[in-house]
Amino acid sequence: MKEGIAFAGTIAVDEIKKIDKYPNKSELTTIRSVARSNGGAVSNCAITLAKIDPNVPIEIIALLGDDDKGHFLKERLGNYKSIDMSHVKVIGDTPFTDVIQDEFDHTRTFFTYRGNSHLFDENTINFNRINAKILHIAYILLLDSLDQEDDEYGTKMAKVLKQAQDKGIKTSIDIVSENSDRYEKLVPPCLKYTNYCVINELEAGKSVGISLRDSSGKLITANINKVLYRLKEFGVRDWVVIHTPEGSFGFDGSTIYSIPSLLLDRQWIKGTVGAGDAYVTGVLYGALKGLDLPESMKLGTAAAVSSLFAEDSTSGIKSYEQLVAMYADFSKREKIEL
Repeated sequence: MKEGIAFAGTIAVDEIKKIDKYPNKSELTTIRSVARSNGGAVSNCAITLAKIDPNVPIEIIALLGDDDKGHFLKERLGNYKSIDMSHVKVIGDTPFTDVIQDEFDHTRTFFTYRGNSHLFDENTINFNRINAKILHIAYILLLDSLDQEDDEYGTKMAKVLKQAQDKGIKTSIDIVSENSDRYEKLVPPCLKYTNYCVINELEAGKSVGISLRDSSGKLITANINKVLYRLKEFGVRDWVVIHTPEGSFGFDGSTIYSIPSLLLDRQWIKGTVGAGDAYVTGVLYGALKGLDLPESMKLGTAAAVSSLFAEDSTSGIKSYEQLVAMYADFSKREKIEL
């Protein structure tokens, strides 16, 4: 019997650098502190899930280098008994990301060294060895080999997702946020073989060619339903979820849900890196445990908020019971009516 969740794809070390304010080109800014943490969907989601519920079996499928950063990630992941690392292969250089944390406006900017990520291809995953009920693969647009074209399925990533579903494994995808026009080519083929699509408003809008923010950065609420419907039309079988700072919006094929975000005092926010991965993990845990979509979205919202309580991706994550209490107890933004 299949159980638990497998996380596959992007893994990295985050080198978190807190700065006074992000500079313009050719300007100087001061780095106030430097810290190292796990990064990328695989380690972020795996550790988040292990902290939400230590009894859920977790498999990670990733490539690590035989280097300082690879050893760091192996040690960090090895602290959690529920994480199975037997699928990990050692090759090339471990990817890393310089996370520039702006203390002025609490935004973050990423500079990524992809390392061995281009070696993660359709043969990296051995489906005969996976025991998980759900396979989460991330990120589309960052795994070069899986983003390659496939004559039958559109992309190699879509082919892998189809193979997982053929094995009775439910699939989940995430996308990296980048300023490009690649979304409409690489994302739709994957959605046909996706059970859970949980992405942010930039990724959702670019994937279907409908903007969800105007030129001033304001959320275009009138377009949210259109984007949810369009993503579902591409073939997502179960849930489509769009998460934003203002709130999150989900569609299960029959009902659209709007879930308010939690209100936080800015002084509580220590870092924003990893919040998206925390949200996805909360939603997938809900799916795994048979929660309905709105309850899973609330859990994802609380998980994302708890990640903000620490500078790194996962140190602030709370247990399932604590997250449920957080969403119930915290003040909330006004619900966005669609």
